[in-house]
Amino acid sequence: MSEEESREQLRKQVEAALAKVRPSLEADGGGVELVNVTHDNVVEVRLQGACRGCPMAQMTLAMGIGRVLRQDVPQIEDVRAVD
Repeated sequence: MSEEESREQLRKQVEAALAKVRPSLEADGGGVELVNVTHDNVVEVRLQGACRGCPMAQMTLAMGIGRVLRQDVPQIEDVRAVD
């Protein structure tokens, strides 16, 4: 498998993991969009809707989104919110 194919497979795994957390975010009027998976396996996401300005956004990112991503895609090093 080429590096490009490997990166695409990793991106698909991340999307699948995000699909698990989206329903709970959407139930509260929020959302999450995958922006990028860097070459050093850092996932960059954009919080949307109610999540964007929520004071609990960092906790949601770390304890919700990050926990599920690391559980489902163990090679992920970090999860960061970007604008």
